[in-house]
Amino acid sequence: MRRKGDPADDDFLTRFLAGNEQAEPAGTARSHDQMPPKINPLKLNPLQLKTLTLFQELAKMEGYGTPAEQEGHTMISRLPHPHGDHFHLGGYIVRSQDASGLANESAWAALQRKGLIQSHFPLGCVLTPAGAAYETGLKDQILHEAHHH
Repeated sequence: MRRKGDPADDDFLTRFLAGNEQAEPAGTARSHDQMPPKINPLKLNPLQLKTLTLFQELAKMEGYGTPAEQEGHTMISRLPHPHGDHFHLGGYIVRSQDASGLANESAWAALQRKGLIQSHFPLGCVLTPAGAAYETGLKDQILHEAHHH
């Protein structure tokens, strides 16, 4: 156990003050010193999170997302239509039950209230920069890589 004033700490302080070292020596960062990013800070419900995840992916895809008038905004003017229990979204397969929010006006209204989209339900929406950047944590859970075609 080291104490303040030990040579190793003095060396670290010298290197830190010279700009050659990070604020904490490697491996000594304390959990209370580093706050993890808050998960779901807008408290979106599961339907809203799934819907936003799909909007984020649609915004990146040719034929679905195009730059909107406002810088950083993306117009989604076309929506996929599930066939049976799933649909294809680029290289992904999405279960229809995970996409029910695409046809749910209340989900769109909630996303709009929180500044994540500008709704033009049921035709499409504009994904805002805040909506594009929002970490839903669901991409890997609802977008399954397609292995056929």
